Amino acid sequence: MDNTEKNFIAQLLKLTTKAILPLLVFLLPACSEEEDHILEPEQDYCSASATSTPAALSEYLSPFEEKMRNSTGVYILEQGTEAMFSRAWLSEQAQKSIDVQYFIFSSDNIGLIAVDYLVKAAERGIKVRLLVDDIMVDAKGSELLKLAAHENLSIKIYNPMANIGKNIVDKVVNLTTNFHALNQRMHNKTFTVDGKVAITGGRNVADEYFGYDHQYNFRDRDVLLLGGMTDDIQASFNQFWDDALSIPVEKLISSKGKINTNFNALHQYACDPANFEPKIRKQINNLPAVFNEIEQAGALHWINGVEYISDLPGKNDGNKFLGGSGLSTQRLISLVQNAKKSVTIQTPYLVTTDLGKKLFKTLVSNGVEVKILTNSLASNDNLEAFSGYQRDRKALLKTGVKIFEFKPDAQIRKKVMSEVMEGKLQEMPIFGLHAKSMVIDDDITVIGTFNLDPRSANLNTESITIIPSKKVALSVKAGMLEEMRPENAWQTTLEWNPDGEESMLKQLGVKLRRVVPKNIL
Repeated sequence: MDNTEKNFIAQLLKLTTKAILPLLVFLLPACSEEEDHILEPEQDYCSASATSTPAALSEYLSPFEEKMRNSTGVYILEQGTEAMFSRAWLSEQAQKSIDVQYFIFSSDNIGLIAVDYLVKAAERGIKVRLLVDDIMVDAKGSELLKLAAHENLSIKIYNPMANIGKNIVDKVVNLTTNFHALNQRMHNKTFTVDGKVAITGGRNVADEYFGYDHQYNFRDRDVLLLGGMTDDIQASFNQFWDDALSIPVEKLISSKGKINTNFNALHQYACDPANFEPKIRKQINNLPAVFNEIEQAGALHWINGVEYISDLPGKNDGNKFLGGSGLSTQRLISLVQNAKKSVTIQTPYLVTTDLGKKLFKTLVSNGVEVKILTNSLASNDNLEAFSGYQRDRKALLKTGVKIFEFKPDAQIRKKVMSEVMEGKLQEMPIFGLHAKSMVIDDDITVIGTFNLDPRSANLNTESITIIPSKKVALSVKAGMLEEMRPENAWQTTLEWNPDGEESMLKQLGVKLRRVVPKNIL
């Protein structure tokens, strides 16, 4: 251990002493003895719900069989509702398997309904595997064990050092003595059905990623992929699933007696129209007709050369403290270095390193236009990350990069917000940016989980999908540029930034977070 590492650990221990109580409050909930998320209902909602026998996914895919063998079908999921509907419909049509990999899989309304779809698939005989990162799991241990007790449903937790199966002593020890390993999180997000269709991109599974939260929603982006390189996504999932860092919940949590595998309460929750409106169910059931319209309109693109790049489990071996970039980092650097005309970027968190600023400066010096849309203080949900960006903002602007900061009341939210929620709420929620996308030279589109920050570069496992198509690039870029317009974003300059648009309390909160080192943000 060198002096730099020792000094950093000493600094971290001081910080931990000041912050230990709020950190423990954050780390404790997952296995607390709280009331179950779902209780037995007082009435039978499912008896009134229309039931249908799902058609086989292969029937819908049969017209595309040859194309799927020779290329990849690509459809960009811009709206939260269509991203949600697609996952739900695919769950119903699955014939063999559903493999789900997420950083966050919440127990809120969207999360519970998503779990209901997975359980119903398992009850039909579909093999369901769910791999979730440990740090943000908010389900009770008993709930996880109940799900995993189903013969067709398996759950693993990635790198369980801070949450599932850990007591307060374990958490404090890992936080203070094994900080590097604790920070290696799985940020990948994939949803793969029958090994033939996959959805990947920025969205986790929670209300706010699909436009259903009452206070705060994200503008995000996924991509739906048919055939072609979905084999690579399946292979990557299998690699994570089989890795030693992915632990079955049964090995982390002790069962207290016989596990009840009756999922009636969950099914009733999803049948309750107060939780899942019949109008939305109808829209999901109508998805094949919508998909046909998409295909006929030319919005489904068949493309050769699509790539899926994922970091390896663990990202790096820890020989370099808090460092060691992965495959996604290197591929992104290569793509950006070869830009000739323009690089247009959306990233919710923007914390650049010296290498990143040097790369952008070289591009601008060579006549390449670089535009970045990120969150403003007013739209940001992560003050730690914003503090890193704030410290670095002027240096980044001096490279010649143009920076735009998303407005919390961006007009674009009316376009991508759930219509159902918009009609219910008296006030529109705050809107934040969560899309992690890039368009290079109007020829290449990158959609993934990668934030422009040191955490994505060196710690979290990330994945990106690279789409070599001018049509896709021009379409995605047009949306990006629209979101940089004055009604959606502020342009930040060396002379002015929009921090003052937010309250003094939030501004102070960002300043206080400057004690957190930039290289872990």
